[in-house]
Amino acid sequence: MRRELPAWAGLAMMGWLSVVLWLDRAGGGGGHWQQRGLGVATWLGLALVLSRVSPTVRAQTLVVVCFATVVEYVFSPTLHVYTYRFHNVPAFVPPGHGLVYLSAFALGHAALLERHRRTACALVLLGGGAWAGLALLQAGRPDVLGAFWFACLAVFLLLGPSQPVYVGAFLAVSWLELAGTHLGTWEWGRHDPTGAVSIGNPPSGAAGGYGWFDLAALLAAPTLLRWHAAAVRLIPRRSRAAPEPADVR
Repeated sequence: MRRELPAWAGLAMMGWLSVVLWLDRAGGGGGHWQQRGLGVATWLGLALVLSRVSPTVRAQTLVVVCFATVVEYVFSPTLHVYTYRFHNVPAFVPPGHGLVYLSAFALGHAALLERHRRTACALVLLGGGAWAGLALLQAGRPDVLGAFWFACLAVFLLLGPSQPVYVGAFLAVSWLELAGTHLGTWEWGRHDPTGAVSIGNPPSGAAGGYGWFDLAALLAAPTLLRWHAAAVRLIPRRSRAAPEPADVR
């Protein structure tokens, strides 16, 4: 897959998302209108980046945004697996997922990581595995969910079709989870809704979730592109078939 975004673009997107999390931090004084303003700015940023990538990556990103938004509304305000400051899904979160995915794409396809892909994958497996193992052994709050998600990430890294994206996702998602929970922008519950699965704050292997987002994107994006191509072909036909207005003089 060709390198469509430079590594610095991934860092810039991560920088913007870090600023958003800091502005929406607990005790920062921001309210609902600030969240909405940050949402508008993040949507505009996402639209700008999407204008610079291929139709395939654009379609994949839109699938990720839709899939992740559904997950957000199910797992946060509905099941309370994690909770944002106002018990909502802030307006910047759906487009933020698009920027996270594109950041993972850009960072994972950076020239340095591309040249040393096997080493990068090994470091993710070793570092992520150590984090998941230590979090699982925590007294009082063993991170079972994080260990499960790390197992998903490991399977995707070893067998999945988008190795660079998984490496980039580990960097991007891990940073944002650590930053967001440290700032109090969101907080993970101690257990899942059944009470059977304990959860760290944040879960150690959260990047594993983006493996599923990427899989959904790879599966659904071709259909989106076919629908778009069909719509583009249909519009000129309708234009040609429309009757010309009568010449009234």
